[in-house]
Amino acid sequence: MKILKSISASAIGLLVGLTLLLTPALGQDNPTLSDAEVAHTAVTANQIDIDYAKLAQERSNNAEVLKFAETMANDHKAVIDQAVALVTKLGVTPEDNAVSKQLLANAEETKEMLRTKSGAAFNKAYIDNEVAYHKAVIEAVEGLLIPESENAELKSLLQSIVPALQAHLEHAQMVQAELNGK
Repeated sequence: MKILKSISASAIGLLVGLTLLLTPALGQDNPTLSDAEVAHTAVTANQIDIDYAKLAQERSNNAEVLKFAETMANDHKAVIDQAVALVTKLGVTPEDNAVSKQLLANAEETKEMLRTKSGAAFNKAYIDNEVAYHKAVIEAVEGLLIPESENAELKSLLQSIVPALQAHLEHAQMVQAELNGK
């Protein structure tokens, strides 16, 4: 029960953190992001999920969790490769920004929490985090990054990854249901 409360608190903390981060972005006080900052944020969000996947590959023995983590590592690396190819083509250098910094700070807290878990507790914490993370990232891509993108190719790339992010969310929810015995 204590573990369940800890996991739920972590997932809720991530959602609250990203919601607080995005609330001003989606309201009247929208941060203005340049295409270089949008690109950096997109790459950062993808790298964070690759880092979570690497942690899962190190700490889990569950076949479904490992399969999911491998998919996350491969798919998010492909998105980073596409983003790098696009910014190279456009001559844009990704720029660090407050959104990227907040994402990294939240990710460090999550990785620290995941490192304290093992076995079934780790698997559940990882998958619960993946469900929460993908919900938050989909909201961020649709509500912040796409609207802030001025370049049509960057906007198109971001729009093209939303179905994959939704498929990742559905996959994570399926593994989550299996781990919960449903």
